[in-house]
Amino acid sequence: MARLLTLSLNPALDLSVSLERLVPGEVNRTRETHLEAAGKGVNVARVLVALGHDVAVSGFLGADNDGPFLRAFESLGVEDAFLRVPGETRINAKLAEADGRVTDINGPGAAIDAAAWQRLLDWLAARADNAERRPDAVVIAGSLPPGVSPQDLAALIGQLRGAGLPVWVDTSGEALAAAIAASPTAVKPNEHELADWAGFALDSAEARLKAALRLYAEGVEEALISAGPEGVLWVSRRGAWQAMPPRLSVASTVGAGDTLVAAMLHGVIEGHTPEQTLRLATALSAESIRHVGVGNPRAADFPHLQQQTRVRRLNDVDAGGAIA
Repeated sequence: MARLLTLSLNPALDLSVSLERLVPGEVNRTRETHLEAAGKGVNVARVLVALGHDVAVSGFLGADNDGPFLRAFESLGVEDAFLRVPGETRINAKLAEADGRVTDINGPGAAIDAAAWQRLLDWLAARADNAERRPDAVVIAGSLPPGVSPQDLAALIGQLRGAGLPVWVDTSGEALAAAIAASPTAVKPNEHELADWAGFALDSAEARLKAALRLYAEGVEEALISAGPEGVLWVSRRGAWQAMPPRLSVASTVGAGDTLVAAMLHGVIEGHTPEQTLRLATALSAESIRHVGVGNPRAADFPHLQQQTRVRRLNDVDAGGAIA
């Protein structure tokens, strides 16, 4: 069991709505609705707890509506280390249609001023210096709130890496580009998120491998690319690996990427073989699309899902980011 910390700089209350088909401008009847404390870092924490780790969650929460988060953290058994800021945490709506299409309607989040940001940096520095509370790894997941720039994120990564902490990042856009430049331990974009950084479409296995190799050459030790039904690509010192998930009916893709990040970190930090790590993470991510929420490693058929997940090694990878 590892001691892990997840950072949600811009968490949300997620309103997940399942419906047959979204018709804009008309009354739509839902099949199911679900409201829960979320944000990518919180979702990652859910999976890490299910996999047996000691988890603390931090970031920023609006003081006016933190009740659902308090209840969720108590239920999960995680340490609540969130800093409270004035105002409300945003509410995001996720509309999942029967054909697997998901429409996200996301709020900007509570504004974070310089004083609040410095409080977080100081808290993280103290945590890293505390031998009894120091995390074995930090996951930074999600978007940036108003007031926090991509450059701030890069500086945060630099501070954590300077303290000797492994840092896993899952974000997008300008924040992703800034994070990559700061050389975190791992990043996990999907093929669309990484395409902007790479400068070319990642619409083939060859293109995705080229981008992953470039990530590795830029100093990202664990370069992960998720491509939905096209599988997961992982480039690291262990070589280049690819996994193809089992074919399942899609109820919601919300939480699949968070599940993948958490399960990959679990395998790496526990020292599992590359095949074991990628198989479990890909299968668990696939399990999550059958329902709203993150993957459930205790699902009755999860061993069967792992058996159906195909994993293969593509080749070795040299330190320069080229196939050896």
